[in-house]
Amino acid sequence: MNVHHRAWGVWAVGLAAYLVGVMHRTSFGVAGLDAAARFHAGPAVLSGFVVLQLLVYASLQIPVGVLLDRFGARRLIVVGALTMAAGQLMLALATGLPLAILARVLVGAGDALTFISVLSVVSAWFPPRRVPLMTQLTGLIGQLGQVLSAVPLAVLLHGPGWTTAFVSAAVLGVAVALAALAVLRDRPPGAPAPPRAPSPREVVDGLVSSWREPGTRLGLWTHMGTQFSGTVFALLWGVPYLVAGQGFSPGAASAMLTVLVGVGIVAGPLFGEFTARHPLRRSWLVLAVIGTTALMWTVVLAVPPPAPRWLLVLLVVVLALGGPASMVGFDYARTFNPGHRQGTAIGIVNVGGFFASLLVALTVGVVLGLIGPADGYSPEAFRGAWTVQYVIWVLALVGVLVARRRARRKMAIEGVVVPPLRELLAERRRPR
Repeated sequence: MNVHHRAWGVWAVGLAAYLVGVMHRTSFGVAGLDAAARFHAGPAVLSGFVVLQLLVYASLQIPVGVLLDRFGARRLIVVGALTMAAGQLMLALATGLPLAILARVLVGAGDALTFISVLSVVSAWFPPRRVPLMTQLTGLIGQLGQVLSAVPLAVLLHGPGWTTAFVSAAVLGVAVALAALAVLRDRPPGAPAPPRAPSPREVVDGLVSSWREPGTRLGLWTHMGTQFSGTVFALLWGVPYLVAGQGFSPGAASAMLTVLVGVGIVAGPLFGEFTARHPLRRSWLVLAVIGTTALMWTVVLAVPPPAPRWLLVLLVVVLALGGPASMVGFDYARTFNPGHRQGTAIGIVNVGGFFASLLVALTVGVVLGLIGPADGYSPEAFRGAWTVQYVIWVLALVGVLVARRRARRKMAIEGVVVPPLRELLAERRRPR
């Protein structure tokens, strides 16, 4: 098998590991109401499950980036898959809160090891011109893991039951770990060996250098502003919101998560191709997605519940654009940092969206507990709770604009001048 064909095989296995990881990550989204009954958990406690999972994920991103640069992608992907499988098995057997919470901690830890390791495989095995598109395909096809949790896992959950559903998820995790161990390699045959493992001092210096790079910070704010709303919707509050807040049946609410994935898969390659063709205009795509998402939520929340079904479908379509747009943040990390610290830079970027997600998931749960009825959720409580998102959007927009200006200033010093968009449009309107 030549290197080109082998690259696709390696990518397929890495993609499968990420896809199953997304299933583990989002499994609590479809099981939220069942978990509330099983563990006698109110809104704040329920949000605490996902918040803790995301906190572990986000806090491990920078250490995982350092580990990736040191130990390589294959080891981290295998360990991540086995760790998530252990968490799902523990959740399958849990009957009380402490064990269930520990289970979600394991899922968050294993999840943290997976995605940026798969991105490292993409960068190593594919030519640079193809990397933006392959990054989008990885992120978006991987989101089919939400479909695995929204459909087959939900069927098992509401059929054979809680234990069968999560044991099945654990078995699937072990299967992809074995596949990764057998097939994945960190780099193609004949590729230069990676540099020696950095010393602790060099690790700190690399972390500081990555953070000081304006492009890394631009990637972090990009990831934060685009990713969190869809993540919170898919991981925890989307199904309860649609069922208790908008009158959907559980099956129809789960189906909406498949719409989220499907639209993202269509948008991902388009965003990836745009990023590859117009690398100096990536930020405009990011700003457009953040603005459109905030506007769509404003329209939905302005309508007294229940909102028209078509409007909620449109909301989900817009939320689906956040995933592809967040991939632009990783592209910033790749193009603004040298190869020996890209793992660290990608880890920094990945903190943004998931840190925002855990803050919003927790705050939505707290607000629901404060203004909602004592025996569950109400449409008006959800309507008020979702407004906490605006704080993150404002913060991310300011961060993107400031970091973009600093990145462009540095690029100009290096001889790359980004002309204002109005000048570019005026040039195109002039007769030839």
